[in-house]
Amino acid sequence: MKNKVGFITGGSKGIGLGIAEAMVKENIKVAITGRNAEAVTSAVELLNNISPDSAIGFVSDVRKPADLEQNVQEIIAKWGSLDYVLANAGVGHFGNIETLTAEQWNETIDINLTGVFNTVKACLNQVIESKGYIITIASLAGTNFFINGSAYNASKFGLVGFTQALMLDVRSKGVKVTTIMPGSVTSYFNGHVPSDADAWKIQPEDIGQMVIDLIKMPARTLPSKIEVRPTMPG
Repeated sequence: MKNKVGFITGGSKGIGLGIAEAMVKENIKVAITGRNAEAVTSAVELLNNISPDSAIGFVSDVRKPADLEQNVQEIIAKWGSLDYVLANAGVGHFGNIETLTAEQWNETIDINLTGVFNTVKACLNQVIESKGYIITIASLAGTNFFINGSAYNASKFGLVGFTQALMLDVRSKGVKVTTIMPGSVTSYFNGHVPSDADAWKIQPEDIGQMVIDLIKMPARTLPSKIEVRPTMPG
């Protein structure tokens, strides 16, 4: 995988950073995005300490196609290709439909679903050229509905459907597409601060290892949808 290039949205912490760390350890160059400049800078420094000159970062918003298009242009200018796209950026607003606001609904759909569409569109020509891999990070909430989850469920059910249809659209062009649907993961999602109490959960590096395993899968084989959960519930 040396000289391959990955692009990870929401890569400054949590699952996205876990994937980025796994990639740079395999000599993959990575570009990450995030909306917080300090977090992006810190993550890039961490990645380059693992593997020098392996990472760059962008302050970017997946709701803005122009941001993503600019990111891809800079990746190509620096490294010449784009092989792996990890659409990971996400947000969660939870609440009863009586209290859920239009703003919360719109942000959830715009980031979790439309943001993935924007990411794929910005990268698609390059990934087709490289016969690369697109992986979306969905959730078990994309198949299991729950109370107070109307916005989040809608975004993740939609993301799973989008990704599976995308897989059918592009596999004839040599592009692989997978959606990973984690259950409880230790992350900073929705303002959570990880602690020892999260030890029972899936760890970000576990998802990173799963991504590497997918990339290493023989070309003839495509795990198109993966559900993953903690071995034992907390």
